[in-house]
Amino acid sequence: MHNVSAQHFPYSFEFRDLSYNQLSGIFPSWVIASSNLQLNLVANNFIFDRSNISVFPGLNCLQRNFPCNRNSPLYANFSIKCGGQEMPAEGTVYEAEKESSFGPAWYYVTDTGKWAVSNVGRFAERNIQSYVEITLAQVIATSTPELYQTSRMSPGSLRYYGLGLDNGLYNVTLFFAETGFDYRSSQTWKSLGRRVFDIYIQGHRELKDFDISKEAGGVERAILKNFTANVSENYLEIHLFWAGKGTCCIPVQGYYGPLISAIHVVSDFVSNVPGIPPSNRGMKSRLGLIVGIAVPVGVVSMILIFAFIYLKQKSHQYYDEELLGIGLRPNTFSYAELRSATDDFNPSNKLGEGGFGPVFKGTLADGRIVAVKQLSVASHQGRGQFITEISTISAVQHRNLVKLYGCCIEADRHLLVYEYLENGSLDQALFGKSKLFLDWPTRFNVCLGTARGLAYLHEESRPRIVHRDVKASNILIDRELCPKISDFGLAKLYDDTKTHISTRVAGTIGYLAPEYAMRGHLTEKADVFGFGVVALEILSGRLNSDNSLDTEKIYLLEWAWTLHENNQILRLVDPTLSEFDENEAARAIAVSLLCTQASPNMRPPMSRVVAMLAGDIEVGIATSKPSYLTDWDFKDITSSFLSEEDRKHHGDNTDQSQLGDPLPSPINVTETILGGIIEDGR
Repeated sequence: MHNVSAQHFPYSFEFRDLSYNQLSGIFPSWVIASSNLQLNLVANNFIFDRSNISVFPGLNCLQRNFPCNRNSPLYANFSIKCGGQEMPAEGTVYEAEKESSFGPAWYYVTDTGKWAVSNVGRFAERNIQSYVEITLAQVIATSTPELYQTSRMSPGSLRYYGLGLDNGLYNVTLFFAETGFDYRSSQTWKSLGRRVFDIYIQGHRELKDFDISKEAGGVERAILKNFTANVSENYLEIHLFWAGKGTCCIPVQGYYGPLISAIHVVSDFVSNVPGIPPSNRGMKSRLGLIVGIAVPVGVVSMILIFAFIYLKQKSHQYYDEELLGIGLRPNTFSYAELRSATDDFNPSNKLGEGGFGPVFKGTLADGRIVAVKQLSVASHQGRGQFITEISTISAVQHRNLVKLYGCCIEADRHLLVYEYLENGSLDQALFGKSKLFLDWPTRFNVCLGTARGLAYLHEESRPRIVHRDVKASNILIDRELCPKISDFGLAKLYDDTKTHISTRVAGTIGYLAPEYAMRGHLTEKADVFGFGVVALEILSGRLNSDNSLDTEKIYLLEWAWTLHENNQILRLVDPTLSEFDENEAARAIAVSLLCTQASPNMRPPMSRVVAMLAGDIEVGIATSKPSYLTDWDFKDITSSFLSEEDRKHHGDNTDQSQLGDPLPSPINVTETILGGIIEDGR
């Protein structure tokens, strides 16, 4: 510990950062007397009393361990409009952070002590030291572009603090849009600018070398980064740090460092703060806990009286126990709540239907719009998938994975409650009647985001997860046009020590990897193959098989290889696109061809797929046409399979060889399809 005295620091300096030291004591007289001095003294151990608390307003709240409102929290959320005026957006009021005195060694605490900001750094060789970015650009990929018209900049270290927070888990959303550089397609010198910085939450580095434009798929495109933070001592710290990477002098001299447009932090628990009502979701969690305790006690106490009823319902109770016994249990909703939310499962609210059961749009009592997936009572396969989906998706959280809000477990009624994504599924946007048009940057971003989601499941999640049913209808598009992988009913947990899992084949024809369809050998490379097919569908805007096209174009994989071998690969790109980046398109198609190689060993892992798509590493070359296209005359057919006896019975004289069996496998594909494991088409 050190006491601050006059001899430590001369009068000659104007700005000094002394934050995060062990300085202690009271302020010397020269600090109090100097009117031009700018000091950042955040996170020290100074003593404050009536004589000095007004010298640096609010600094007492930003000393070591952030003492204000500790153990008596006042807040459970905060939202900041960085570098701008107060602004309402999507039901949230973002508080103003427009401070003209923002400087190289600077801090600011709100009058309420709810949140604070601290900046360190001076832009080298820059004549005008501006710490706010103001733009009139029409930022896309957001429904609130005005939220991005001002952003806070820092040449070095920018920290935001939530103060007096109730302890628990918080959802942290950071809003970014790169507005300082030109579009890369413009090929001007200003398009060469790169902004790279690190993001820390509660002192832990969450993202290294974060590049806004690369993550968003271009400049002037909005992107949200979501994190989960644990508040244990009544404060939260968000730190954006420039580590010296990126460009320094584009578009002006001394232009670099982190840039952020807005911050939204909200609790993920039932708050005990006076004056803040507990959320409905928290009440439901508490109700679920009470029910979870009361029901087993009631069953045990009454088992002798209701023995006959117990035996009759044994299968249902066994299933419920299996659900209740999963490791990480989501929030529990009552059936009455979900019935009310969906207007008694009104057909007008129906979003779609799969093998699992129908999906309905609903509005919860707290105003959240959700998608409710209802398990068909007669679907025995769906019951197993229901357990798998809860245990799998409850254990993973990622920007490119759909969020599970909770479930309903009441006798035969089993439902899943997901976040609602208004733009629907990718296949609806590409092949259906959706009015959503996907331009080239959006399509490329969907490819990249899907790849990132799969890379997380395969390599970052523990245990590793193989999705098993990667296809366009299982990729949803949110309001920001960000892709989210959904439908984990067929997912498998994968042990790192095993080379593969031998399992019954499940999935959708046209997306199945050869080794999986033929032998039931499952690894994460089966998902890589499915991603390759989906990527080609995204780029071409067509299904993997389409009998309405010319013969040579019916099967997408076969046509892609034909174009590749004739150096005409860009003909594959969707003709409805008025413009596209040829380099990105060629790179994406080359990656897709690598992903659909016959041998799983020749397919790259998804982390490498992400790096190749992003242009961080060179794309490998697929040197030979896969054997399933050459030796087996592979066809991605999506029509029904009929046995020879069935054809004779129906009077069909069509040559069965013309069907082009997709995979000459020992598996009885017809029987499997009828068993509800493999789906037809998309």
